Amino acid sequence: MKSIRHVAVSALLTIGIFGTVAYTACNKDACASVTCMNGGTCNGGTCTCPVGYEGTTCDTKSNAKFVGTYTASESCGGTASKPYQVIITADPSDPTKILIANLGNYNCTVGGTITFTGNVNATQLTINDNQCGTQMNATGTYSNGAISINYTAIYGAITDNCTANLTK
Repeated sequence: MKSIRHVAVSALLTIGIFGTVAYTACNKDACASVTCMNGGTCNGGTCTCPVGYEGTTCDTKSNAKFVGTYTASESCGGTASKPYQVIITADPSDPTKILIANLGNYNCTVGGTITFTGNVNATQLTINDNQCGTQMNATGTYSNGAISINYTAIYGAITDNCTANLTK
């Protein structure tokens, strides 16, 4: 009688182990073929990127989308100015920062910080910089390759409150 119990217990254990092995073999690791760059981590087959990086594998610096030469159409105090050129470059030391040359047509380069929506996509920028004797305070929104910026520029006793639309 004891041998039948031993055989039955052994059979049940064997079936249990076989079932567990078969079940775990069918559940593949979704991250096994995913490589996340720049300190990103994989969760369920999708990369979660650190602040400053974007893309499916975190391989794109967030400031890259802002980079380019733009035409600025601007209005200050309700008066429109002639279009002028603005050049945005990536800050080489920080993927969350950009350098903006000639915003407001002041012939100065100011630094800006990108902020994030849900730590995923860089869509906002903030400028609080004092270059060439001009204090520039600005906020802007990036959408579909264009940037809308509201800024205040203080130089000497003069203050400009302006809205600029930058298009490539």
